[in-house]
Amino acid sequence: MTDAEPAWTDQTAPSLDDFARLAESAFAGLPEGFRAFAGDVEFRILDFADSETLSEMGMQDPFELTGLYHGVDLSQRTGFDPSPTPRRVYLYRRPILDEWCERGDVGLSEIIAHVLIHEIGHHFGLSDDDIDAIEDGLR
Repeated sequence: MTDAEPAWTDQTAPSLDDFARLAESAFAGLPEGFRAFAGDVEFRILDFADSETLSEMGMQDPFELTGLYHGVDLSQRTGFDPSPTPRRVYLYRRPILDEWCERGDVGLSEIIAHVLIHEIGHHFGLSDDDIDAIEDGLR
């Protein structure tokens, strides 16, 4: 082993708190306008989606879901809506870490930013194609 190689024997996966800090940093790195539009969206970091969420999404493997927007997206809200449930973006740490390990070609912060953009895009009511176009514009 050379001095430039990391000693992987002393490395640990980021904890939920570490991951929250990485997510905050990734969010802060997004364009100002995009962050401003996110408004009062809350962010939650969990290891996995719960079984009820997976069932609602038609998924059995908890590693398939890296993030989820929960709430009424902006395109469907009106001024006459009753008090809506809080709008939240869930980031699922273990599936994101798994994707990062499997890919091996991008940094963890880049994958977290990708999931944030995707889920915040759902807050705006954007399609996956619209979200992909936004990401392409950031590169």
